[in-house]
Amino acid sequence: MDFALLGSLVVLALIDSTSFGTLLIPIWLLLHPGRIRPGRILVFLGTVAAFYFLIGVAVASGAEAFLPQVSRLLDARPVRWAQLVVGVALFFWSFRLDRKNKPAAREGRLQRWRQRALTADVSGLVGLALAAAAVEVTTMLPYLAAIGLLTTAGLPPGQLALVMAGYCLLMITPAVGLLVLRGAGGRRLTPLLGRISDWMASNNALSWIVGIVGFLLARDALVRLDVLD
Repeated sequence: MDFALLGSLVVLALIDSTSFGTLLIPIWLLLHPGRIRPGRILVFLGTVAAFYFLIGVAVASGAEAFLPQVSRLLDARPVRWAQLVVGVALFFWSFRLDRKNKPAAREGRLQRWRQRALTADVSGLVGLALAAAAVEVTTMLPYLAAIGLLTTAGLPPGQLALVMAGYCLLMITPAVGLLVLRGAGGRRLTPLLGRISDWMASNNALSWIVGIVGFLLARDALVRLDVLD
């Protein structure tokens, strides 16, 4: 593998490290005002990295031969209409969340979700990681470009797996760095993190996330149904 390919993959991985699942959710978890359990956040990041690793290796090593069948299934009009209904429902539900939930209630909900993720059964945290990665995977253009580069590079299976593992580890490196800083800073970072947490709650991050996901799902369905160009 030449250095040009390696350099391109490094740049793409660093861009991917700023995505919703690799950075924004970990930051949200780090905003927890109490004691952080590093193992929990590492489980989340490890799950995200493992998901992208498996998908990347499968596609780049030849599993793309099965993708046309899957694509035909997802492109079926009943499936696309169902996607449109779900997207529209999520979009309008986001306005309901924004209108009905008072700031205190919104803050309480976000804090309960975060507390549950950091203290409850680890399977819930794994599920959150898988859901975030699955929703985001088809929109991560740098990641898809990296898979394309590896597919055309003709690497042997062992080297392909090694490169993809390095790519996925680099994707989560910034979040791991923030975790280290959060652990080293301790209570000294609590006021700053608290202000950021209050800002997220007052701006109802939950409703924005739900609305954006709903809009993207609905728009993709409309395009595939030839309603939009």
